[in-house]
Formats: sequence, structure tokens, C-alpha cells
Amino acid sequence: MTASFADLIRNIPDFPIPGIQFKDITTLLRDGAAFRQAIDAFAERYAGRTLDAVVGIESRGFIFSAPLAYRLGIGLVPIRKPGKLPAATYQVEYDLEYGSNKLEIHRDAFTPGARVVIIDDLLATGGTVAAACQLVEMAGATIEETAFLIELTFLNGRERLAKYPVFSMIQY
Repeated sequence: MTASFADLIRNIPDFPIPGIQFKDITTLLRDGAAFRQAIDAFAERYAGRTLDAVVGIESRGFIFSAPLAYRLGIGLVPIRKPGKLPAATYQVEYDLEYGSNKLEIHRDAFTPGARVVIIDDLLATGGTVAAACQLVEMAGATIEETAFLIELTFLNGRERLAKYPVFSMIQY
């Protein structure tokens, strides 16, 4: 199954900057059967586990987190860019290859001790998801696992997430 997923992901050379090989998931998403299989695979992985919420990271993480939370019958908690959440938030600034970025989560996103899985489309260097993990813990939840459709293993993102279990369906 994952071989067919990999076959459906388009490689775009030199996007968004020269030297980057962008993994375009829109070609997988437009294939209804493959998209369903991806969500089903995540759902099977987490079925029967004691989870209170799926955490999705803006924006492509929302593509997988919403249907997964629905399938599992649990809540969805979004992690957003600054200024997008209406209530009181925690905010984390993190470094990117060129500059920095910020993410936020509602302060009341979880009941204390909630157990969550964090999901995003891609694990590269791990900076974004490490910031998301920090936010989730600031808001009082426990991270059961971080999950990704794609992992770029050569960028060593797992090392940055060493204290959390990491799952990825496709590795490059």
C-alpha cells in the first residue's frame, strides 16, 4: 500500500527555491481511493488506543487530522499561525532554515492530561512539529505519537523528536 502512495506523490524540482525537491501530495489527495486508504491506515493505527484528540498543524496537517479525528470519534485541536485563534493562546517561535516562524494553540485546548497524536503531512527537519509538541505540552496534554504521511529521513527530523514516538507512512 505505501508503495502506491509513494507512486502518487509528485516530485517538483527547485520548488519553492532552487535545490529543493518538493513532495507534492495534491496528486495523492485527488485520488479518492488513495486518500481514503491513507486516512484508513492512520485510523487503523490509532484504533483502540486511549486518545482524547488529534492535533493538526496548519495547514496541510488539517487535511489528515480532521478526517482522522472524525474516524476515531475524538476531538480535533488545531495549531495555527499567529492571530488565527480567537481565544487566549500559547505561542512558540521556532527557527526555519531561513528565518523563523510562530505557532499558537488555545490555552484551553485540552483537559489536563489529555492524550493526543499530532499529525502533519511531512517530517523534514522537525522544527515545526517540535514547536507543536512544545505547545501541546504547554497546554497540558501528553503526546502519544507524532505521525506523518511522508518523512524525509536525510533531514534527520526524528532526532529533534527523540522524546516522542514517530510514525511515517512513506520515507524518502
